[in-house]
Parts: sequence; C-alpha cells; structure tokens
Amino acid sequence: LRCGMRTTKCQLLVTSLCVMLLGLSIATLSTVTHYGLHFTLISDISLEGNSYRVIHHTAFYLGICLSMTLILAALLSSAATVRESQCLTAMGFFCFALAFCGLLPAACWRYTQSSEVEDSMMDVYDRVYEEVRRNNSSSRRQDLTAIHEAFLCCGKHSPFGDTGNIEQKICPPGQAWDAGQDCLRGIQHFLRKHMDFVSTLLGITIAFMVYGMILTSFLWFSIHFSSNLDRKGKYVLR
Repeated sequence: LRCGMRTTKCQLLVTSLCVMLLGLSIATLSTVTHYGLHFTLISDISLEGNSYRVIHHTAFYLGICLSMTLILAALLSSAATVRESQCLTAMGFFCFALAFCGLLPAACWRYTQSSEVEDSMMDVYDRVYEEVRRNNSSSRRQDLTAIHEAFLCCGKHSPFGDTGNIEQKICPPGQAWDAGQDCLRGIQHFLRKHMDFVSTLLGITIAFMVYGMILTSFLWFSIHFSSNLDRKGKYVLR
C-alpha cells in the first residue's frame, strides 16, 4: 500500500504541474482571443444584432473561469500530495470534476456548433461590405479597410462579376483586387486554424482531468486505508 501511495503521489505531482501549465495556456489563449486584432475588429463594429460580440465576450469569461479552476485543482492536488490530507485530496478531486464538467460541453459545442462563430463573423463582414458598396462614402469604409488589412484579403468574389469596381477602391494599397484573397474564405480559414488549436488544447486538458480524478480518488483511498492500518491493534482507554 505504501509503495502504491508513493507511486500515486509522484504521478499526481507531475499531473498537477501539467494541469497548471494547461491552465496558464487556456488563460493565455482566452486573452489573445479576446484582445487579438482579428477578433476585436469584428467585435467592435457597432452593428445592430452583432451576434459575434456575445460569443466573443462569453468565450473570454468562460476561458478565464476554466483556467482558474485548473490552477486551483493543481494547487490543491499538490498540497494534498505533500501533506497526505484526505480533505485536500477530496477538494482536488472536486476541482478536477468541476473542470471536466465545464470542458465536456465546450468540446461538444466545438464539434457541433462551432460554425456559429464563422457565420457570425462572416455576417458582420457581409453587412459592412454591402453598406460600403451601396454608399461609397459610408463611415463603414474605415472598418472595411481595417478588416482587409488584418486578414490580408480583399472583398469577396461574386459569380456575377459585379464587384470589381468597388473592390479596386477598397483594397489595401498595392494589392490588386483580382489577386486578393476572398475575405469570406480568409475569415473562414483563419478561424478554422484557430479552432483546431483550441480543439487540441481541449482534448489534452480533458485527458488530464480524467487522469487527475483517477489519481486523486486512488490517493484518497490509499490515505484512508493506510491510516486505518497504522491504527490497527492500538486501543485508547477512555
């Protein structure tokens, strides 16, 4: 039992370190996503019914809460390992379970509803583009130019071939409109690369949460039974 406990403690310390790094990574990713130029450009455009703005802020706050839960789980597990405390071990297990319950819906949403992010961002671009196209002196022209420079794209290609005149005026300097990348495809390509990284991070974190729950539960039972074995045969006169 003591040998098994030592092995579990070593594995839990390593797992806690990895979970701490994962928590910091999620916090960094959430901050970069929230304050990154590509995302803030779309979120800050003042359009009525800008659905991406809600997703933008919700993802940031959920990411920060999740990272704090992971860091707390790592700290409690490390303290429980050093002190061999059943209370701290139970609290560490609870934090691992809480993070797992938050990660699982996030992973399911990523694979079932992630197209909502693409659609909301492309809808914002479409509405800004059409406003500039209908009124070339529109105040949206500055927003459209900023999006083109950030995503290195230029307008959108139409099968009817009626977008050339406007796109010659709104392309970034030195970039021909017919050589530029379609902005709808550019936004989609950028988001898919970003979401692939998010999926990888979520998958790794879920695996560590399951492993952390197994280790903390095994350590709790090991401490419990080891304590009972140490008291076996000892009696106290009351």
